[in-house]
Amino acid sequence: MNTLMRKMKTAVLALLFLSVPGFADDLIMARVNAPFPEAMTLLQSAISSRGYTITRLQQVNENLARRDYKSDMYRVVYFGKLDEVRRVTATHPELIPFLPLNITIFAEGEQAILVAGNPQTLRKFFPDPALKPVLKRWEDDMNSIMEELREEGAGS
Repeated sequence: MNTLMRKMKTAVLALLFLSVPGFADDLIMARVNAPFPEAMTLLQSAISSRGYTITRLQQVNENLARRDYKSDMYRVVYFGKLDEVRRVTATHPELIPFLPLNITIFAEGEQAILVAGNPQTLRKFFPDPALKPVLKRWEDDMNSIMEELREEGAGS
């Protein structure tokens, strides 16, 4: 069953990449050369060191198990800066569904994969110039978090 699931996942991803121009630009991804528990610790540390507060760690195991995907190493890490989120959503309440920021982390063998939506993607839908520096900073922070994990994982 796992082989079938992998083939289906690959086919769906291929269709998405082929049918949505610039889809890969809308994601920030990293492969971390560290086992899931270590990568999870590194991720939380990298997020906190940039002044963000982790607001929630969501396990998605139950939904995956219903689809015969066997893994307890799949989490979504939500994080933000409370004052910043309050300021941004006070002037742009339409951003509320997209906050706090999040990174998905899951195990793949002895490595971990991290995936996040690129905050700059929101500019397509919310072109207010006042949001540009905030979205850019979020993108830069996401990229630096991913880079830190790539480097830390390479050292393990």
